[in-house]
Amino acid sequence: MKKYHKLLTVKAADLDELHHVNNVRYLDWVQQISKEHWEVLTKKAWEHRYFWVVKRHQITYHSPALLGEELILTTYVPEASGATSKRKVEIRKSQEDGLVAECLTDWVLLDRQTGKPARIPREMQEIFQ
Repeated sequence: MKKYHKLLTVKAADLDELHHVNNVRYLDWVQQISKEHWEVLTKKAWEHRYFWVVKRHQITYHSPALLGEELILTTYVPEASGATSKRKVEIRKSQEDGLVAECLTDWVLLDRQTGKPARIPREMQEIFQ
């Protein structure tokens, strides 16, 4: 399974009134790293034929992230079949092993021309492995 990593530092704009990273910001980060990973793996022909939409995000928060902390985000696709895939994103403090948050997202592949679900081609399934 091909993993993709991203480092970031928590900024003041990421915080909520409790001075930890806002829940919505975690979702932004999940979306960003998912898109970046897909752009690394994809082929131009796929971009013109398909696009992905979110069916569901399931986020579990384990510990707060605070201003100035460095975080490492890791994403991978543990499952892809039919027209759907599951993508996992883990957020950790880079100098600790502790999990800050994790998200499991259900994605649906759509045909760009029809807007309807499309079966994930075998070649596309293989890039996730």
